[in-house]
Amino acid sequence: MEEKNTKQIRKTGRKPKIDPAVNRYSINLNAEDNAKFLALFDQSEMKVIAHFITACIFQKTVKTVKIDMDAIEYHEKLTRFFSQFRSIGTNYNQVVRLLNANFSDKKAAAYLYKLEKETIELVKVTKEVIRLTQEFEETYLKKE
Repeated sequence: MEEKNTKQIRKTGRKPKIDPAVNRYSINLNAEDNAKFLALFDQSEMKVIAHFITACIFQKTVKTVKIDMDAIEYHEKLTRFFSQFRSIGTNYNQVVRLLNANFSDKKAAAYLYKLEKETIELVKVTKEVIRLTQEFEETYLKKE
């Protein structure tokens, strides 16, 4: 028989940490400093304030990820516009082929003239979209 005085290891409860954090420190912040601290904490998107504080003290890198929903929405709409622009190009080719095949030269030339005027308008709109996109990128998508 084994000795009954030896401690039995129980497998219930939390496992003890190898290096527990037992040293605690306290700081006091005024309202202005606290607002700055909370703003930095929110930007870091860390879940635990203690981890944020230790990362700041020991100068560990703190990741800050900012998602600009306006930029994402603008990109989606620009993508949709581009797909519509491509479909207009496909339809343009089909219309020119049908005009040449089904109408006389004089009537086809008249319709092609109207189509050409609308195409010039489309080019102007496209250039304006490109200018607005460049302006948007310079203003809101600053690369650091």
